[in-house]
Amino acid sequence: MTQSTTPAAEGPLAGLVVADFSRVLAGPLATMALADMGARVIKVERPGNGDDTRGWGPPYSLTGATYYESVNRNKESVCLDLADPTDLATARELALRADVLVENFKPGGMAKLGLGYEELSAANPALIYASITGFGSGGGAGLMGYDFIVQALGGLMSITGESRGGPVKAGVALVDVLTAKDATIGILAALAARGGSGRGSHLELNLLSSLQGALANQGQAFLGAGKVPTRMGNDHPSIVPYQLLDCADAPLAVACGNDGQFTKLVRVLGLHALAADARFATNNSRVEHRSELIPILEAALSAGSALDWQERLTDVGVPAGHVSGIDEGIAYAESLGLEPTIEVHNAAGEPVGRQIRNPITWTPPIPVRTDAPPQLGEHDAVVRSWLANNFSKAAASTN
Repeated sequence: MTQSTTPAAEGPLAGLVVADFSRVLAGPLATMALADMGARVIKVERPGNGDDTRGWGPPYSLTGATYYESVNRNKESVCLDLADPTDLATARELALRADVLVENFKPGGMAKLGLGYEELSAANPALIYASITGFGSGGGAGLMGYDFIVQALGGLMSITGESRGGPVKAGVALVDVLTAKDATIGILAALAARGGSGRGSHLELNLLSSLQGALANQGQAFLGAGKVPTRMGNDHPSIVPYQLLDCADAPLAVACGNDGQFTKLVRVLGLHALAADARFATNNSRVEHRSELIPILEAALSAGSALDWQERLTDVGVPAGHVSGIDEGIAYAESLGLEPTIEVHNAAGEPVGRQIRNPITWTPPIPVRTDAPPQLGEHDAVVRSWLANNFSKAAASTN
């Protein structure tokens, strides 16, 4: 691994250098995961504007656009104009010093700059190079990869929303997030493989494939049984009840994953006879008679509040939860001791806000990095000096 001259918390990826040529969400989220685990991530940004998401607001925190901040902590920012020969040479030097390079240019865009995998790997055979596109580098190379469009074209919208309503996107750029997770997995696997062979890899990821890889039972319903899933709102196609049920004041999410949980549910509701009713005794029969069962359950639930029923059902082992806002969800995680957030700090060590932490908990624990997302070009001098120093050492070693 290329050793960084900037000390950082010693995590499992300490000493790893990542050249981040990506922007917006999928690439930056993947590189932030690597940074959280100790890698030195150097984010290359355009002079003047930087990553597109620096301007994606409101909302804004005290230090910038919250969209940008959500996926760029624990990184260094250097501004490089890739149309400028001097800056392009600096970018190449970074790529040659890196263990991992992540980019989401249009297919062929990095190669036109002399920063493609073939050219860089010839000089840096250990380089792991991850390319993220919307629709791949073949027939979809000319298509623009926006999460919203992929949700539409990939089928996710067709199964999201109420059955009598129109298609709906997920409430977050879910496909970008899934692609980021896939990229992180691939990079870690490539690092493991490199440990034996000494050689890097070129990983190609695209949003459409990551979406379809996450369709799970819905995708297999079509491939295995020829059934094309449709929108069912909050209903589950294969489990009943596994949906929102109306209470006196608000809906309650109830998830009966087996017949035993259903028996507990109807006992709490005072509907003991339903557990022995042939229409409802098994999950298969409940799916078939869904339209008959749900009104009966909701009539009983109308006698109490969602929070009251949540407590009573949870006490007997029936999964249930009221619909929370994100603020309530974070507070709930805190009440469970999950420590969902971290406080990040600027270069002076001053706290500048909270962020959702990396979701992995390590035993034994690893140091938690808390560097705030960088200001545009904040590390220009440090990174350029480090690259120049490395370059001079490399040149000297060849003489």
